[in-house]
Amino acid sequence: MMITKIHEVGRSPDYTDPGEQTSRPAQLPEAVNVTSPWGDGADPNAPDAIGAGVTLVEGSTFCVSDSGGVINAHRAEGLFVRDTRVLSHWRLTIDGLEPQVLTVRNAAPYSATLLARTAPTPGRADSLALVVVGRHVGDGMREDLTVRNLASEPRQCEIVLELGADFADLFEVKDGRFGDGAVTTARATDDAVEITRAELDMAVTVVGTGAVAKGSELRWSATLPARGEWTTCIEYLPALRAEAAAPRYPCGTPVNHSAPARRLREWYANSPTAHTADETLAAVLRRTVTDLGALRIFDPDHPERSVVAAGAPWFMALFGRDSLLTSWMVLPLDRRLAVGTLQSLAGLQGSVVEPATEQQPGRIAHEVRFGRAATRLLGGGSAYYGTADATPLFVMLLGELHRWGLDPGIRDELLPHADRALDWVENYGDIDGDGFVEYQRAVGHGLANQGWKDSWDGVNFIDGSMPEAPIALAEVQGYVYAAYLARAALAAATGDQDTVKRCRERAARLKTEFNEKFWLPEHGWFAIGLDRDKRPIDALTSNNGHLLWTGIVDDDKAASVAEHLLSPEMFSGWGIRTLATSMGAYNPVSYHNGSVWPHDNAICAAGLMRYGFTEYAGRVVTAVLDASTRFGYRLPELFCGFDRDEFDVPVPYPTSCSPQAWSAAAPLLFLRTLLRLEPGVPERELSVAPVVPARYLPLSVTGLRVGPDVLTVTVDDDGWQVRGLSGDLRRSDR
Repeated sequence: MMITKIHEVGRSPDYTDPGEQTSRPAQLPEAVNVTSPWGDGADPNAPDAIGAGVTLVEGSTFCVSDSGGVINAHRAEGLFVRDTRVLSHWRLTIDGLEPQVLTVRNAAPYSATLLARTAPTPGRADSLALVVVGRHVGDGMREDLTVRNLASEPRQCEIVLELGADFADLFEVKDGRFGDGAVTTARATDDAVEITRAELDMAVTVVGTGAVAKGSELRWSATLPARGEWTTCIEYLPALRAEAAAPRYPCGTPVNHSAPARRLREWYANSPTAHTADETLAAVLRRTVTDLGALRIFDPDHPERSVVAAGAPWFMALFGRDSLLTSWMVLPLDRRLAVGTLQSLAGLQGSVVEPATEQQPGRIAHEVRFGRAATRLLGGGSAYYGTADATPLFVMLLGELHRWGLDPGIRDELLPHADRALDWVENYGDIDGDGFVEYQRAVGHGLANQGWKDSWDGVNFIDGSMPEAPIALAEVQGYVYAAYLARAALAAATGDQDTVKRCRERAARLKTEFNEKFWLPEHGWFAIGLDRDKRPIDALTSNNGHLLWTGIVDDDKAASVAEHLLSPEMFSGWGIRTLATSMGAYNPVSYHNGSVWPHDNAICAAGLMRYGFTEYAGRVVTAVLDASTRFGYRLPELFCGFDRDEFDVPVPYPTSCSPQAWSAAAPLLFLRTLLRLEPGVPERELSVAPVVPARYLPLSVTGLRVGPDVLTVTVDDDGWQVRGLSGDLRRSDR
């Protein structure tokens, strides 16, 4: 095999610090060699947002506009803070005309530079002025507006910024209910416009340096010197229920000094780097680190604590299942997300029985929201608890974090929450006392299906018919099994032998019962669940891969499961489908009944590798990475399940989120799977035994943090090696 030479890798000379924002047009960096560092902060392969709109995200604040920055109240656009649209109309005109869009450069997740030109005067083909809007979001927004005179004569122009705010709830906007009946009041004061919605106790103040405010407009009369420019700064300051957020980027201060800029620089600086000869893998990993950096949310009451949101822009919130699984996948890159996610979910852990929100003692929340529509949807609270899997996943993640190296103080802080979670499993999750965790929604507005396939039709029989609840999902039992083993390992670390014995016994009993009740010997796969009457829900699904991942599958059944996952009915060539083509409910353009989900495939690949099916695992990884080229190297939430032999490109799913957290994190689990990297910090052991397809070689990953050590793993045709072991960890080649 011919190996592409690895070149000296460093930061591109055209690298731009994502925090260094100016009102001048950003310079596009030159293409970076495919062996560029993963996580260097530059994203030269990101497509410019021309004609496709602009989305900026910082924590739970986001702004969606068209490519010229225009925000239309009757579209799913606006500036959103805490799930509320605080800006629903934005239109800039110069001498009565909207500027004509040239290009957009997204320099950071929270910042973009929008370039436009003024319309040419009658009889002339060329524009006389360049318009530059530097837009930066975070607890509000700041814009740096510059108009540059391209002519050799001075020019006078009238600039008007039209503004509007309806304070609609995020869900209202997303669903096309735009709050036309909203009654707001606009008040002009000197250089500011204040828009209020009195009955909600909400307001936004827009301050324009040097402006004259009139009604809901800011106006400037600007004199442009020959070949010179005019500039101003605009601040958008929301106050929701009398809580005014401090400006994140005050006018007159460099954006690169802000907290978001500092946090993003630190994220990039501490991210691992990967050198590979494969262009696709290199580009996907760069995109992964960029997107995960953008999807982090920081708790203002605990600024040191970060969690990962489910997806941009509409799901910039803490989701139990999504955030827990994403944090697991991200462990080779960063352990702090897992810590922050566990701490935040522990603070929300159920304490009472509350049917409206489906809260129960010990239960881990499914979704946390702040908007009005969400509060109504979630039964009157900000958190909804209707999920069967987040609670055991909480214990699983705590145990996995312990394996990677967890501060004993944090471990001891979270152990009572893990015990409360297992109490929920035994006392509330097991509805009928048969030893399996079931779900059945408590109220009409709750989720009918409460596993990861949570669409109304996501769980079905071979013939496509729907089961009756309560339903015991297969993968949930796998998560419970792994949670018991995780709790046993945590107990061993603290010398609690009684808990070790009890949890291991319960895990063993559950594994035996599961393999007896869920296995379908006539088919050779596991049922997706048991229905109300304990009948196996017999469809062939990707959930079988989750069972391999957790280790609940008996060894004598694993080969059959693996064969079915890679069969033509399940494997599209672009990845494993959620549902086999031979099933009654199969639809390649459905959400959960035949589509391909990257995070699902990452878990399946990890499960296949766990049971020794190395070739199958490599096929899954390669297929999904190949699919990423269709999506600009950013794996979407899902894509359609059409066969690769039928269409030579993966077909997008029409409403897929992108970026979406667990899809963004999936390449990290792919990488860990191929390296067969399994930490055991409590046992002072690190297991590494790479099985990497030849196309990715040579491969070197630097900056992997396991316990106190920072490791480099290198794989090539001659073998592999690990550097950076301090002596606290010994290498195991299992």
